[in-house]
Amino acid sequence: MAFVLFEDASHFDLLPLTYTRPLYGLRCGILNMDQRWEQVFGAPLGRQAYDYLQPVFGQAVAGEDLTWINGKFVPEPELIRLVRDLPPGTAWLTPRGELLAARSGPSLPDTDGLITPERAAEMGLRSETVALDPPAIRFPEDIFALNRELIAFDFPLVTGAAPSAGITDPHTRVYGADNIYVAPGAQTRAAILNAEDGPIYLGPHSLVSEGTIVRNSHALLAHAVVAPGAKLRGDTTVGPWSKAGGEVTNTVIMGYSNKGHDGYLGNAVLGYWCNIGADSNSSNLKNNYANVKLWHYPSGCFRDTGRQFCGLIMGDHSKCGINTMLNTGTVVGVSANIFGAGFPRVFIPSFAWGGAHGFSSYRIDKALEVARLVMSRRGLALNEQEQAILTAVYERSAPYRRWEH
Repeated sequence: MAFVLFEDASHFDLLPLTYTRPLYGLRCGILNMDQRWEQVFGAPLGRQAYDYLQPVFGQAVAGEDLTWINGKFVPEPELIRLVRDLPPGTAWLTPRGELLAARSGPSLPDTDGLITPERAAEMGLRSETVALDPPAIRFPEDIFALNRELIAFDFPLVTGAAPSAGITDPHTRVYGADNIYVAPGAQTRAAILNAEDGPIYLGPHSLVSEGTIVRNSHALLAHAVVAPGAKLRGDTTVGPWSKAGGEVTNTVIMGYSNKGHDGYLGNAVLGYWCNIGADSNSSNLKNNYANVKLWHYPSGCFRDTGRQFCGLIMGDHSKCGINTMLNTGTVVGVSANIFGAGFPRVFIPSFAWGGAHGFSSYRIDKALEVARLVMSRRGLALNEQEQAILTAVYERSAPYRRWEH
């Protein structure tokens, strides 16, 4: 029996983050969702991604007996048991009616790559509802909301039996040392680390700079840098080759993104290759303390998150200039460029160029040129498949750039 991760219709609820990667490729905690499943299983898994993402993120597996696993769910022990015990020809559904897992023959029906309960029925599978409703990434705000829980979940998976290198800098003050893991090459310099209320993971060759305060659950991935004097207030993940500075709380920075200067960012998600300009600030609480509403792509309107605290959601390759002021619950698409005085709108489409004064379109050729330059600074190249993804996003997001019509 082989296992394959798949996406369901939550792919669209998670836009703009899933414009450029499948939902199981999103980071929450220390690991990406697919990495967590592989850690739990101890073996590589197949992957089925949506439509134009499949050539980059999909991974076929051979076999006549396949078990399909919904990659948005957290692999809790009871879910793992259910997946392993799944009878042939059966699909498990949650009490919400979501497809947890399905065991079928060697292939999918003709599809866009997403598997839903309806498509499980098309595959001739018998559906059964189970009592289990595990944590899942269904909407963008779930990523920061679950981050504390998943840092704790991932901590033993990632550290295992490997000994911590320990804090060797004599000028760094540590609280809760047993709850801090220091990977080879990680360094601290005259910082304060407080892990009394949650684990702190310092990945390979990460750096916590002078005067920094890191408090409660945190994950710094490989080569991540916390800027001098930064205040990381808890439940934050700084992805590989990313920078965090100023004041940051309950935020997930997926990877290769920079928020390296002063300014506030809280209850937020940054995709890959993003940049936040110096002294930029993002509100995460409305003045009237009402629930925050986020732009919801499938419905074409704003959705009540049910949360009082919700800040910036920013898709891959997007950037904002210095002193940018972002309102509570701002959603920025892929490859947008925001600048200028005042507060821009709270929904900024992909490939938008401008700010509070208005927007024009960011031409795809110019956007690809900048992406190449940005990636080359990290020794990486924008390959043809990645260009194809960005081009597909440009085309599919055109209806939201209403000034073009």
